[in-house]
Amino acid sequence: MLKKVPHTYTIVFTIILFCAVLTWLIPGGEYARQTVNVNGVERTVIINDSFHNVEKSPQTWQVFSALFNGFEQQAGIIAFILIIGGAFWIMNQSRAIDVGIFSFLRSSQRLEKVKIIRRIGVNNIIMTLVMLLFSSFGAIFGMSEETLAFVVIIIPLAIKMGYDSLTGVCLVYVAAHVGFAGAILNPFTIGIAQGLSDLPLFSGFEYRIFCWVILNALLITWVLRYAAKVKRAPQSSLTYKLDNYWRETKSVAIEDIEYRSTAAAWTVYGIIVAGLAIFSYYYPQTTLTIGEKASITTCVVPVLTGLFAITGFFSLRKSYHFLILTILGFSILFLVTGVMGYGWYLPEISGLFLAMGILSGFAAGESADGIVKQFLAGVKDILSAALIVGLAGGIIIILQEGHIIDPILHSLAGLMSEAGRMLSLMTMYVIQTFINLFIPSGSAKAALTMPIMAPFSDVIGLSRQATVMAYQFGDGFTNMITPTSGVLIGALGIARIPYDVWFRFFWKFIVLLIAVGFVLLVPTVTMELNGF
Repeated sequence: MLKKVPHTYTIVFTIILFCAVLTWLIPGGEYARQTVNVNGVERTVIINDSFHNVEKSPQTWQVFSALFNGFEQQAGIIAFILIIGGAFWIMNQSRAIDVGIFSFLRSSQRLEKVKIIRRIGVNNIIMTLVMLLFSSFGAIFGMSEETLAFVVIIIPLAIKMGYDSLTGVCLVYVAAHVGFAGAILNPFTIGIAQGLSDLPLFSGFEYRIFCWVILNALLITWVLRYAAKVKRAPQSSLTYKLDNYWRETKSVAIEDIEYRSTAAAWTVYGIIVAGLAIFSYYYPQTTLTIGEKASITTCVVPVLTGLFAITGFFSLRKSYHFLILTILGFSILFLVTGVMGYGWYLPEISGLFLAMGILSGFAAGESADGIVKQFLAGVKDILSAALIVGLAGGIIIILQEGHIIDPILHSLAGLMSEAGRMLSLMTMYVIQTFINLFIPSGSAKAALTMPIMAPFSDVIGLSRQATVMAYQFGDGFTNMITPTSGVLIGALGIARIPYDVWFRFFWKFIVLLIAVGFVLLVPTVTMELNGF
């Protein structure tokens, strides 16, 4: 008989208890810190040679307040998850997403008539393009939390295509974070790390592009092989039974859907066009920033407004379902515009999708009270995901309050004191990977470690660019498996995948990525690379 696997909440709380035990065993310590300006943003960084012991602060009853404190620390992601859950529940009740998935699959089946596409496989082409899209977002502007909004869209699509929820998470969340790890112009990791290391911003990007291509080739190969396996034998999936939720509650009988246009939908269409016209007047030009320096100024808002007016009109003539899908599509386009052009983050993106959900409800003919009830039902449905994010945030709280993060970092840094260049670089990589288990924030980790690592690389004759790349890989890979990552736990919660199932599914690929990271670091020491 198989041993029962503990619940995800049990696993995370056990980790909290383990960290509390460490606060009794590891002496307390801290680095002195100062505030510096990095690329126009103030960052708190460590002062070199400033580590000192502080009074030990063992954590006891604090393990029970970790949930509350974790909720405070992860409040942004938690609120984002709840709003996304409510907004998409409203949209799902309109059955528009089911109509869209059915239409998409029917259209893709027509492509099977083309011989070369049939040989490659339409689904393989679709999944590859989706992964490359999200990987590009991760590599260029650091898409991370934003992927949560897409998980709930892609998973039903993956299920309908004959795959599982694990495949769906890989198409969006994993793809974006592989891109995040192989960052090319990511301002939240490369920008900050290079700024703290006194390097030209985004220098050495040629080799980073090569690394990004290698990492994505691995990802695409691995996901397509796994997806093909699930397609052949659906019950081989670790989430086969769990995916009944998506197969049963998220699917409808397409033949029962009545396609029609309504006065309410035309009213919503008019309101949106009028609103976008006003925005176009006030924002005729938008500067889209790629990375930190590369940018392009264009009339993106007026162009999107015109496109919505045209596509919305013709989609609504078919049915209000297609208008809702058009609203969804343009919400995604405005999300990209907002992030790259106006620095949007969770509050603005939450507002965008909340408006999308409300407008979709009215377009489907729902009353205001009906929309509120649907929103609350969606929040209730996604609440478990929000709870686990708060609980996982408690792990970081225990480590911080116990004053043991800095001592761990200080001890690990000492391992490099007598090593050669290659061994030191690999040790940096291991240290960054290890630290990421406790500090999943790339920006925070850059501010914590680079003031130590960069000067040390000068002493041993190692390129600072190589040190930044060791940080980049160490920061990126384990984010996809550590339970301290609020984004990972949020994505798994939305997908209804228990953490232990995800770990069993994903650990081999993480090991592969880490190993490839070692190989990709070797040329930074042995070869003359531009910018290194």
